[in-house]
Amino acid sequence: MAQVDTDPEMTMDEEVGRLSSRGVQAVVVGLVLVAFFMNIAEAFNLQAMFSLQLINTSYIYAMTGLFLSLVFLCFPAVQRDRARIRFYDWVLWALSLAAAGYFAWNGQRIIQEGWDISAPTLGTAASLVFCLLSLEAVRRTGSFVLCLICLFFFAFPLYADKMPGFLWGPASSFGELFRQHALGTESIIGAPVRVVISTLFGFLVFGSALVITGGGEFFMTFASALLGRSRGGPAKVAIISSGFFGSLSGSVISNVVTTGRMTIPTMKRVGYPSTYAAAVEACASTGGAMMPPVMGAVAFIMAEYLNLPYSTVMIAAIVPAVLYYFALLLQVDNFAAKKGLRGQDAAEIPDLMETLRGGWYFIFSLVLLVVILLVSGNEARAPYYATAVLIACGIFRKTNPFRLSSLVALIIDSGRSITAIVGLLVGIGMIVGSLSYTGVGGAFSRELLHFAGHSVALILVLGAVTSFILGMGMTASACYIFLATVLAPAMTGMGLDPIASHLFILYWGMLSFITPPVALAALAAAGISKSDPFRTGFLSMRLGLVNFIQPFLFVLSPTLTLNGPLLDILHDVTATALAIWLMTSAFEGWLYGVGRLGRGSRATALVSAALLFFPGLLYDVVGIAMLAGLYISQSVLKRPAGPQVRASTERKETA
Repeated sequence: MAQVDTDPEMTMDEEVGRLSSRGVQAVVVGLVLVAFFMNIAEAFNLQAMFSLQLINTSYIYAMTGLFLSLVFLCFPAVQRDRARIRFYDWVLWALSLAAAGYFAWNGQRIIQEGWDISAPTLGTAASLVFCLLSLEAVRRTGSFVLCLICLFFFAFPLYADKMPGFLWGPASSFGELFRQHALGTESIIGAPVRVVISTLFGFLVFGSALVITGGGEFFMTFASALLGRSRGGPAKVAIISSGFFGSLSGSVISNVVTTGRMTIPTMKRVGYPSTYAAAVEACASTGGAMMPPVMGAVAFIMAEYLNLPYSTVMIAAIVPAVLYYFALLLQVDNFAAKKGLRGQDAAEIPDLMETLRGGWYFIFSLVLLVVILLVSGNEARAPYYATAVLIACGIFRKTNPFRLSSLVALIIDSGRSITAIVGLLVGIGMIVGSLSYTGVGGAFSRELLHFAGHSVALILVLGAVTSFILGMGMTASACYIFLATVLAPAMTGMGLDPIASHLFILYWGMLSFITPPVALAALAAAGISKSDPFRTGFLSMRLGLVNFIQPFLFVLSPTLTLNGPLLDILHDVTATALAIWLMTSAFEGWLYGVGRLGRGSRATALVSAALLFFPGLLYDVVGIAMLAGLYISQSVLKRPAGPQVRASTERKETA
């Protein structure tokens, strides 16, 4: 499953309520199975066996139409219809299949005859229907605000000739507008949708298989068995389990709602304040979408934009993600040490070996997925092998074995996940299409380079601010795709590392989930914890501060993305980890081997951390010297008093 930002107030039960009818389930299962077999045939080159010789454009239209039609069955037009399907939903479902089917049937003609420029009347009419359905799909799966943004860019070619400066572009007529978006290869069926259908499809099925077979519960139990007994154990369990679950689901809000309902009450029970518990869950769930091996839809789209194997992007993202969770674990442990919090009761902790015996195949399937990705590099096939192993092991499990009902649930769950992603990306593709057709995307990058001059710092600050602002109104996928089109070329034009530049955009776009005034992850977690949303948002921002700093670090020093000489990588990763340790110690007021820190010591630790963040041997030496001085000064202050001092003190106390 991948990054889908739905209404946090809508529960899964309400969403699935629309699919409770057996007739509706039969339609959904039938369409998803058709898409599933088409994708299998494409991934394993089985078209000849099934006599299915579709050209690529026809295949993309057919797959897009199947899931676009499911948007109108799975997602309501208005909130009061969350549990029922209206007649107009069926009308829109049929129109989606008809329009996409028409395009799939004429796929060869669309390319050879250039229908995006001049098409038959029926082709233009179908383009109009397809575009309007795509806008409605993004409204249902995303939000009304995101729909308005997509509508603005969708219509941009109509008035581009009236825009000033670099925003100017050639104008299009209404007919040309609809044909460009529906029949061109850079808009609705552009790179984002193509990545989902060609590559991400199998990963979404694998993620659903993990959920249906109990993988989410296993990783929660596994984390509890590992860390539940340690001080502040429930907070560490929340961080580890949310990282596992988030990497597979990629959805920040569903991660908070799913894992938070179990982790937040447990954190509160051992002594964490409600605000702190909610903030920890919000930060842990936000980081899940940046944690390999899956990382949600954005990572696959990133690989497409960079024209690199997904495994390359996955490897580059490992160190930043691990350092982020390292910072979270340090902070909750320091907080627990300072407040004297303990772990869970021994009776609540599951046995580690028993847990592994009951769910080892979940870990094995994940390891198998990573190994196949790294060894073969075949992203389309790898998740199917891992899913087959997972289901096979689930069939022979003694408790809750995988049965026919599980298979139906898997098909429906994976279908909904893919539907939600496609529903978002058909609208987001319009943004990319308009910027491409009018030439504004390239002009924006050139103007940004001209404005920044030769200042790398300025373009990074502009990029961070732009990513953060857009992240407030868009989903992570929409924000990334837009900025990968207009901002990333400017950053790479300054000589910055391409992968690091794209990760920079992704990280800053994700920060809006934990930063007021939006802070959707903090808002969802606060609702579970019954804490103040704004206090939770600001505390989430402080706990996740490392993610405000890291993007600048790995852009300026690509060694943090494992790009560079081995010794440089080891040095920079070690120095950054040490800096994060000191920074988190200063925030929580607790340093290992020292204990509580006063204001002066906390300031010293922060300065030492800042020096270690800067590249250069001199900064490292001064930072480590300050750290050594801090330990020495604290040991002197806490040294036991000598006999004469104690005697003098006793006389004063007696007097």
